[in-house]
Amino acid sequence: FFLRPGCIDMRAAFASASPRSLAASALRRTAPLHTEARIKELGLTLPAAGTPKANYTIACWESPTRLYLSGHLPIKPDGSMATGTVGGEGGLSLEEAKEAAKWCGLGLLATIQDQLGGDLDRVEQVVKLFGIVASAPEFKQQHLVLNGCSDVMMAVLGGKRGYHARSAIGTNTLPLDSPVEVEAIITVKPA
Repeated sequence: FFLRPGCIDMRAAFASASPRSLAASALRRTAPLHTEARIKELGLTLPAAGTPKANYTIACWESPTRLYLSGHLPIKPDGSMATGTVGGEGGLSLEEAKEAAKWCGLGLLATIQDQLGGDLDRVEQVVKLFGIVASAPEFKQQHLVLNGCSDVMMAVLGGKRGYHARSAIGTNTLPLDSPVEVEAIITVKPA
């Protein structure tokens, strides 16, 4: 694990929290959210939490309530990854690319869950998603590809917590031949 200067490692704070402080934190909530139960209800499975593929950290805490997540690739629970370029001859279809973006969103949720000690109910809001789509020059629907990630955030976290600002751009290639990469900024409730 590598922590860049200026990033706060909040995992140690969660690990050292006493059962009493965790119970008090749970009582402060006005209504139980049960985000993990919602994931099961939707029939979704989170992949393993993301790990860096080069010299960077997967998550950086700006403060105890603001979390920046590095770009996540479309990794499935079995460890396989969607690959290819969107559009053009032999490229992925819009629907295949949206599915890949959905896996990016589930990967982001897995990393958030890991950073929050397993408690996705602490997510206050997805502030922003930034998505990059590896696409053929004639493909002009990057914004629709990113709906795959946005839709899963909305379905899992609900309107107030899951609704976010977003940018989507196209590029000629992404790392590891990924068709989509998505990063996020999240605000969380204090522990």
